[in-house]
Amino acid sequence: MVAMEFEFVTSARIIFGPGKLREIGAIASKLGKRILLVQGGDSARVQPLTAELLASGIEFSTFQVRGEPTIEDIDEGVRKVRDSDADLVVGFGGGSVIDSSKAIAAMAANPGEVSDYLETIGKGRPITVPSFPSIAIPTTAGTGAEVTRNSVLASRQHRVKASLRSPHLLPRVALVDPALTYGLPRSLTASTGLDALTQLIEPYVSVRANPITDSFCLSGIHLAARSLRKVYENGDDSEARQDMALASLFGGLALANAGLGAVHGFAAPIGGMFPAPHGAVCGRLLPYATEINIRALRQRKDRSEALFRYAKVATIVTRSEKATTEDGVKWIQDLCKTLQVPRLQSYGIGRNDVEALVEQASNASSMKANPIVLTREELAELLTRAL
Repeated sequence: MVAMEFEFVTSARIIFGPGKLREIGAIASKLGKRILLVQGGDSARVQPLTAELLASGIEFSTFQVRGEPTIEDIDEGVRKVRDSDADLVVGFGGGSVIDSSKAIAAMAANPGEVSDYLETIGKGRPITVPSFPSIAIPTTAGTGAEVTRNSVLASRQHRVKASLRSPHLLPRVALVDPALTYGLPRSLTASTGLDALTQLIEPYVSVRANPITDSFCLSGIHLAARSLRKVYENGDDSEARQDMALASLFGGLALANAGLGAVHGFAAPIGGMFPAPHGAVCGRLLPYATEINIRALRQRKDRSEALFRYAKVATIVTRSEKATTEDGVKWIQDLCKTLQVPRLQSYGIGRNDVEALVEQASNASSMKANPIVLTREELAELLTRAL
């Protein structure tokens, strides 16, 4: 028997269920006295949370993050923490907002600049001082950022995205209330849902997969396969919304411990260079990455367990024990057509950008967990087909 070793880390407390937002007052009062509330650009969506905080008598100030978070956003958020004398950071929104709240909580406690700690474009110093306490409350079902130990930030100067990464970034509490996703528009439901599906498939076939992450991935793939189409077609389907919120949570738990793969290897540089929504990019790349990974494995690593895992994914999504890996790829392709995933060229990406994006993707941290090392030619094919 081959010796097995792995670690598993996540948020100290996970609270899941419709209506759980009503508990935020009691939860927050045990962690701090003054809150910096990090939110998105839509102030109306945050009103249920602010109403609960006001009813509980908890002091708070707000900080808005519009779009993908930048290094400058984090610097400004840290200043807001200090100016307001906040001792607790609450992130309420999608992945960008929650990543921002985690980074602000970390940098408020640690010396120096954000760039001192960033991977790739910064000094990559370890974050050694525990973050300010933070609570993550997702309002989309896609990123799983509420249980991940990294924060993805954009650098305008370098036109790339880079990560802060540390166990200290894990929120003290992840509060997942599926009811907060009920009002999402169809396009956002589609893109975040495809991100969730990608973040279940990639960790499952990852070279760092382990029995704990496998259990989350298999359950999550099943949930997404049965409910993503449903919730896209009927956003008021509360059962499907709950399934997708849980699938997203499972994906976050899995990726934080098993890593990702080629899809996310490309998604980061694409997001840094172009105004492309992360989830939509993942959805566009997923069928091609899956197909090319399977082909490469058959050619160079035909006894890899990842091939059996891709076959297992196919049986789950198609609901057929006779399904082949090709059937699984076709199911993903058909799903992306149903969800009207746009081509990458709609974001201004062209053939002239392929070489630069392949160069960046090949060095991305996510690529290290891909089930097989893809050649530059295979990476270029993957991206070109998605254009």
